[in-house]
Amino acid sequence: MDELKRIEELKRQLNEWSYQYYVLDMPTVSDYEYDHCLRELEELEQKHPETVTPDSPTQRVGGQALTSFAAVHHPVPLESLQDVFSDEEMLEFVSRMKAGAEQAEFLVEPKVDGLSIALEYVDGVFVRGATRGDGQTGEDVTENLRTIKSIPMVLEGAPHRLIVRGEVFMPKSVFHAINAEREQNGEALLANPRNGAAGSLRQQDPKVAAKRKLDVQIFNIQMMEGKDPFERDSESLAWLESLKFKVIPRTVCTTGEEILACIHDMGENRDRYTFDIDGACVKVDRLEERKLFGSTAKFPKWASAYKYPPEQKESVIQDIVIQVGRTGVLTPKATFLPVRLAGTTVTNATLHNQDFITEKDIRIGDTVLVQKAGEIIPEIVSVNVSKRPDYAVPYHIPAYCPVCGAEVHRDPDGAHMRCTGAACPAQLVRNLTHFASRDAMDIDGLGPAVVEALVNAGLVQNPADIYRLTAEDVQTLDRKGKKSAEKLIAAIEASKGRGMARLLYAFGIRQVGQKAAQVLARRFGDLDRLSEATVEDLTQVDDVGAITADYLVTWFESSQSQAVIEELRGFGVEFTSKEAPTGDKFAGMTFVITGTLEKFSRKDAEEAVVAQGGKASGSVSKKTSYVVAGEAAGSKLTKAESLGVPVLTEAEFIAMLEA
Repeated sequence: MDELKRIEELKRQLNEWSYQYYVLDMPTVSDYEYDHCLRELEELEQKHPETVTPDSPTQRVGGQALTSFAAVHHPVPLESLQDVFSDEEMLEFVSRMKAGAEQAEFLVEPKVDGLSIALEYVDGVFVRGATRGDGQTGEDVTENLRTIKSIPMVLEGAPHRLIVRGEVFMPKSVFHAINAEREQNGEALLANPRNGAAGSLRQQDPKVAAKRKLDVQIFNIQMMEGKDPFERDSESLAWLESLKFKVIPRTVCTTGEEILACIHDMGENRDRYTFDIDGACVKVDRLEERKLFGSTAKFPKWASAYKYPPEQKESVIQDIVIQVGRTGVLTPKATFLPVRLAGTTVTNATLHNQDFITEKDIRIGDTVLVQKAGEIIPEIVSVNVSKRPDYAVPYHIPAYCPVCGAEVHRDPDGAHMRCTGAACPAQLVRNLTHFASRDAMDIDGLGPAVVEALVNAGLVQNPADIYRLTAEDVQTLDRKGKKSAEKLIAAIEASKGRGMARLLYAFGIRQVGQKAAQVLARRFGDLDRLSEATVEDLTQVDDVGAITADYLVTWFESSQSQAVIEELRGFGVEFTSKEAPTGDKFAGMTFVITGTLEKFSRKDAEEAVVAQGGKASGSVSKKTSYVVAGEAAGSKLTKAESLGVPVLTEAEFIAMLEA
């Protein structure tokens, strides 16, 4: 391929990768590969300057700003740093700086792999926070930043105006906890902590961002009014620490050798940090010297970022073990001889699913190349077939659940293998907790801790066992007195009359949520009629597609499910529907509820629609009859307006209900 064609190919690929990461928050390539392609494009454009166009990734500071938040113009641009990929390149950078300022000293800091933000304070009060965006214009994420406890809301002794720059990140412990939960639930894992931080900070609801427990490291003063300037960056960072900012750890170095030693120490001991790092930042310390060197259109000339390559090592697979998650997903994991990668010792890596195993032809006994995806998640890169032992044979996920022995079925809409056992012990605590939850059978007092205690005591093995409990059984649990035990038994007794829809939702059948359960209850009238329905019967029902229908039929055909149903019948649990509409004024209409309503929760508003014979949907389309928009309505309102769908205020919606 000639160089001109290569330039166009690199532009297209880099722009696509940038869009996937910065706009969609769905990275599809490692930073290391992206940075190397960008370097190649820069070098080719230097040889062919006539090919440089405004849309070239080399002419952009960063990704484009999103439109879902208010735009913020940065009074001082948030520049990026020029990358280097080797010790030699770093020493060349130091030599250039020494040539211009012989006594130059440098700050070496870990390069936090997060989301760059600017925090603005006026008279010591936090007034606005914005993402970097394209370096010139970012997004206003003030309310989400307020949920980060390490960001001070008020500064004592601050100047009139202060703008600082930092990096928001998801702590590694939080990242691992979220991914562990996602893995148990059969959900896609977060690619890396940075992607998790970016997605969390762009949440429309600050409560969601707060649950992610984000953190921040401050590393620069962007603007300061009302205070004498500092001579060194190290002094300004120490001052920021005195204002109670969480400031980046740093080391002052004088020579190239000291800088490289510091960089390699950071890389080899990454586990010392709560945040993920992908390199080290090296900056001239004296601010006057920075002015001397200046900046290009994209980068400051007085700083550089040393990027760590992905560390890869060989190991030998000792076994492949199957974990059964709370939704029944069978996840294969390879266990291998310990290797130290990116500062930690790893001994296992997820193999995702059968397709992944087959594609890479991974076998027990194989010698494999291991790395940390995004420097955090251990993954198997490839198999060294030349070292394969004679006993290694192709691996297949078992056809029966290793925990309960029930059949394993592959999801028709994906690559997951899933246990079909209704009483599988691996899923038991989660399923029973869901069964007793408020929107299901609503058994007050039967939360996760009590359920786990009952399971551990051998008192409950399936939903029907809940109705077998006595007050004496409950009293055997820790901290359960006579009154609380009797109260729980009374709540269990009351739950028998909840009706078919709640019971159906309580079973936790895949893709059968509250709405689908209500629709099915209204259509079939009782559980026995539903259990006899075929896939063809079920797909005639609104909101029930072929995949959901197949899940329902499979669940009802299971011998474990049938046994639980008969036991529940014997305990007097009601199987008939309570879902008859109270009216038909919304018959044939579809409503979408969005934003925050004053007099309804979203669930209550949707139930009001269903009670009047209408359909409540979660997405807007041309078939939507009305969108009910509350406060802070977002993209659904925008889509409704673009499609010409009528939009109701809450007052107008209430008027329709009362008409």
